Amino acid sequence: MPFSHFGLGKDILRAIQKAGYLRPTPVQAAAIPKVMQGHDLIAIAQTGTGKTAAFVLPMLERISQANLNQQPRGTKALILAPTRELALQIMENIRTYGNGLPIRVAAIFGGVEEAAQIKAVNRGVDMIVATPGRLIDLLERQKVDFSMLETLVLDEADRMLHMGFLPDIETIVADLPKRRQTLMFSATLSKAIESLARKFLYQPKMVQIGARSNPADTVVQTVYEVPAHLKTEMLLELLKQPRFTRVLVFVRLKDGANRLTQALQAEKIPVVKLHSSRTQEQRLKALQDFKDGKARVLVATDIVARGIDIDGVSQVVNYDFPVNSEDYVHRIGRTGRAEAQGEAISLVPKGDLNLLGMTELAIGQRIDRKKLRGFDYYATSPPPKPEDKPVKRDWRKRTREMEAKKTVKPAGKTGAKPPVKPQGKPSAKKTATKRGNR
Repeated sequence: MPFSHFGLGKDILRAIQKAGYLRPTPVQAAAIPKVMQGHDLIAIAQTGTGKTAAFVLPMLERISQANLNQQPRGTKALILAPTRELALQIMENIRTYGNGLPIRVAAIFGGVEEAAQIKAVNRGVDMIVATPGRLIDLLERQKVDFSMLETLVLDEADRMLHMGFLPDIETIVADLPKRRQTLMFSATLSKAIESLARKFLYQPKMVQIGARSNPADTVVQTVYEVPAHLKTEMLLELLKQPRFTRVLVFVRLKDGANRLTQALQAEKIPVVKLHSSRTQEQRLKALQDFKDGKARVLVATDIVARGIDIDGVSQVVNYDFPVNSEDYVHRIGRTGRAEAQGEAISLVPKGDLNLLGMTELAIGQRIDRKKLRGFDYYATSPPPKPEDKPVKRDWRKRTREMEAKKTVKPAGKTGAKPPVKPQGKPSAKKTATKRGNR
């Protein structure tokens, strides 16, 4: 089924073709007609299946037609996203699909100065992509107006609930028109998602692509069981293979991201890092360098995983295995996107085998185990540098030495004690001084 089947305008079809998309993904084919018909929608599909276009394309068509008919202009669509990275990515997709259309879009998120965002909104925008926190701040100061809103999108709804955004979402929705279309997109369908749908959606249609909480079929998954102290060495060996062209490496903590980045830099591997302590400017530059191919490896933590939407990621490497199956699915969903082939590799030490087993149980499949040919699995950890070696102290020996010093007589002297100087009575002057100090 081609995109032209959906009744999209020529400008949008031209932009889609220019972006290199030939036919819709399953979630797009199922969701776009329902959105075009004006239904509320719950769409459940794995990350990387083209969910963004499933709601952006119909909204662009509707807004462009309204503008052609010279209807009153105002903010017609609001898209809520859990992270600023995802908000920026959605805005970039809107500009790509809406190339050539007179549609204005603004992104509202924290971590940067708000003045430019307020200025963009004041100029008039058709669509706003926002994170909940910054949007509430602007709503409370009446810097945004949703009186003409027609469509609300809750993107990555499961992630927003996991991050504790439900009270913020409720506050925002209370400020929106009651008559609107509401679309909810999620990677998983849980009781919390169903409860959210009952609260905000009216007679929604359901689209569910694939089994819930399962990785996409386009991702080949592999596990390498490796001692913890050899994970960096194994990653370096893997990166020597030609097929590792654009690699996304996940770690649990930002300190681990810093250490791994330094280790890769020491081997002259072009690498950038992404974690919560990086400034917004640093994050954007890291993502852009990775997209442009200036950096071959991107090291990231889970807190920003959902904001990464980059085509052509050849491999996702779980340097640190995730603590739950949802994070595993979200991580490896960064590769094998839009039905392209991808590869997910997990480096699993003995201490993480239990996490691996629970993840396999949750996704309903056993991940293939492999051995890396030529790799020394029995290598010991490198010896510490001389200055890093712990100082071993033999306290018994030290005590014996101290005792020996006490018993040794000074050379040329007898063992007789020196004569004690007789002490007389203190003088009257000293006595008076002591009394005066009391």
